[in-house]
Amino acid sequence: MADDVHPSPRTDTHFLPDAASAVADAARGLAMAHPADVGVVLDPLHLYARRKAPGRQVAIVSGGGAGHEPMHAGFLGPGGLDAACPGLVFTSPHHRQVHAAARGVAGPGGVLLVVKNYTGDVICFAIAAERLRAEGVPVETVLVDDDLATEGTPSDGDDDGGTASQRRGTAATVLVEKVLGAAADRGDDLASLAALGRDAAARARSLAVASRAQTSLATGQPAFELGLDELERGVGIHGERAASTTSRPPTRELVAGMVSELLTGLEAAGAGVDDEGVALLVNGLGGATSLELHALRALVGDLLAERGVRVATSLVGTFTAALDMRGFSLTLLALRPGWAELLAAPTATPSLPALPREEAPQVAERLDDASAPGSGDSSTGSPHGQDRDDAGAAVVAAWAQALGEAHDDLTRLDQLAGDGDFGDNVASGLTHAQRRGGTLSAAAGAFLDEVGGSSGPLLGLLLTELVPAVRRGDPSEVGPDVGAALRSGAQAVTRVGGAQVGDRTFLDALVPAADALDAGASLVDAARAAIEGAVGTAQLVGRRGRSRYLGDRALGAPDPGAAAVAALVVVLAQVLDGSPQARALPSPAAVASGTIRE
Repeated sequence: MADDVHPSPRTDTHFLPDAASAVADAARGLAMAHPADVGVVLDPLHLYARRKAPGRQVAIVSGGGAGHEPMHAGFLGPGGLDAACPGLVFTSPHHRQVHAAARGVAGPGGVLLVVKNYTGDVICFAIAAERLRAEGVPVETVLVDDDLATEGTPSDGDDDGGTASQRRGTAATVLVEKVLGAAADRGDDLASLAALGRDAAARARSLAVASRAQTSLATGQPAFELGLDELERGVGIHGERAASTTSRPPTRELVAGMVSELLTGLEAAGAGVDDEGVALLVNGLGGATSLELHALRALVGDLLAERGVRVATSLVGTFTAALDMRGFSLTLLALRPGWAELLAAPTATPSLPALPREEAPQVAERLDDASAPGSGDSSTGSPHGQDRDDAGAAVVAAWAQALGEAHDDLTRLDQLAGDGDFGDNVASGLTHAQRRGGTLSAAAGAFLDEVGGSSGPLLGLLLTELVPAVRRGDPSEVGPDVGAALRSGAQAVTRVGGAQVGDRTFLDALVPAADALDAGASLVDAARAAIEGAVGTAQLVGRRGRSRYLGDRALGAPDPGAAAVAALVVVLAQVLDGSPQARALPSPAAVASGTIRE
């Protein structure tokens, strides 16, 4: 029987067939997913690499509590570990697991144990090492203690005379194991590997932050509570809280402080950064997205460059998780000569890649300087030419103000019927429009050229048709031209997107406005028709876009695109008509927010 029984587990908050056997099940699953690379022994539970480099004489063994995946089992194979021992979630493996794993993979040159600095891990690996030595197996141990947040904290009550490290072992273990795996593959002996590993551990520091705790397997609730504006700065990979909870600063400010603290910590450890530079690990704690982690990589790279620190290589992703904790850690390893090459050496493991060799990233501001805003390229405006006068810019400014005020409501409405991106998409289009000059022609080009999804190009088609029609003048003469433009815009939307009136799209606000103007009504009447059409979408079942997947679940709330277009027609009436009746219309922001009722 596998040694991973967890007391009083829950399965309703995690996708685990059986929480009591989750660790063994995951181990079996890893072996099933990588049958040529990974083997598993269920009692005592450990995993081993089925392949190794021919020159490797010393086996490398590590382990720790489950919940940190892919560390360590995902690092098995050439260029990585020979065996890994998973304990219960956030619990060290027992010494029998470590002994069996090491005994099974020991090479002619012995075994190197890589241990994260937690009391349980240290004790269990030490007992296993004693047993191995008694059996004649050469053993050395590398202790990883990189967590800067626990620098100078009490040492778990250990009576060590103050000589033992008090720092926890966290994500730097990934880089240490990568360096050791490559060195073992080239045939380094046990003493050399131990010295290398200890040196690498001494020259690495990490710091982690979180905005939400991991979900407890025992309770199904967050392990601790944080407010929306709070942050744990200095969390551990077992979900340990930081020494204090802080208010959440802007991300740039937060990361700048972390980078500064890490560099200071390396300097204090006698591992100041020199011309060799650093290896950077941006690690997710389980709940951070790849989008966030790579954006953080760019930010950290910029901050280090400002300080004159060379990033020789980097790794981005979730490698040392804390279940589903919403947070990330940064690790800096101050490199010595030759270490970058070890980090870049090839691997054949499920989850541990070779780090890239240093190379300047290819980042261009734009595809072609000729297409830059203001260069005269047609992509900066509408295919129908430039605005007739200042009326177009006034429409764009008023519409942008309205949608800005209604941004959160537009997002909420879109979350009810789709993916919640509509507010951000229209805000992006209008921001690009202002950068292009703020005219209606610029807005048409911005939505067509700069905004993805469906809303951007379709609104761009509508705005393109409006460019030649929007102008100052007698409303009775301008109105029919605007009506024809709205009709042409609706036809273009149907032609490209296939939507019809009644499909719960912005056509349900646009077409009634065009109908009213075609019938000789005023711009004010067209605005009222658009509002009525937008309000009516609350009773429609979506047949286009993402809302079509939801059936009647979106009933009761108007379509955000229809609300935004109704707000546009209201703005057109207020700018081009200007009568008391136009000024008496509901505010464009209220219309866009979806709060207007019939």
